[in-house]
Amino acid sequence: RIMITYCIELHDLHAHQFRVTLTVPTPAAAQRLSLPVWIPGSYMVREFARHLSRLEARQGDRAVMLTQLDKTTWQAACKGRAALTVSYLVYAFDTSVRAAFLDASRGFFNGTSLCLRVEGREAEPHALVLGELPRGWQAATSMAVQANGGHVAADYDELVDHPFELGAFWRGAFEAHGVAHEFVVAGAWPGFDGERLITDAKKICETQIAFWHGGKKPKPPFERYVFMLNAVDDGYGGLEHRASTALIAKRRDLPQQGVTALTEGYTTLLGLISHEYFHTWNVKRLKPAQ
Repeated sequence: RIMITYCIELHDLHAHQFRVTLTVPTPAAAQRLSLPVWIPGSYMVREFARHLSRLEARQGDRAVMLTQLDKTTWQAACKGRAALTVSYLVYAFDTSVRAAFLDASRGFFNGTSLCLRVEGREAEPHALVLGELPRGWQAATSMAVQANGGHVAADYDELVDHPFELGAFWRGAFEAHGVAHEFVVAGAWPGFDGERLITDAKKICETQIAFWHGGKKPKPPFERYVFMLNAVDDGYGGLEHRASTALIAKRRDLPQQGVTALTEGYTTLLGLISHEYFHTWNVKRLKPAQ
């Protein structure tokens, strides 16, 4: 089945620009496209659409007129059922966990910053394909992987609930109650003790899974979980998602090889990891009835 598909390319590392190409099969005659103004878990208006530029639309060889209806919504004047292709640039230079970032050493994005919503089609499956990455870069995300290497989500809400970390980051893995977990760390100093971080994160995850599900074989509501940590000179924060979390912490708070003491900074980092992982249940799945 042909899905609504987003191709995300690293257009210009030094200008901090992603290029997004959205393909919409069988669009409506007056197809509306819009970008969220906020991201779940961070309850403020963020105005992500202000970073979009050079929007162009086509159906085959025919240019399609795009009319901007308000600060975050566009309407495409389509003819017939040929697929609509919309391309645009996104300025990405926000180091927080809630937006998008791109430079010569690292990339990161949430779908709410990059992926225009196809109005009226939100409940359909969506696909996301990454363009070529610089040599030595990897990609990390909790979104399901297709056989062709792309990623697929059941609907738009799921699509924008799986952030991506890009770059030459450190990567480690562990299992908690038989479920795969991954930890990626960008920006760590040499001598970073990844094995200690993995050991302590595993204890946190196993304790919380047992707390929420109990029994001899507790089963969490995800098949795989990814921690994405950006180590910076000065920063702290996190944002929960359904099967991952994006974190920011100070480099000096990471565990260092040869240091066994439980420092105040490392304790703070473990508290952040625990806090955001707890939101996998309380916030992402446990919500008020009304």
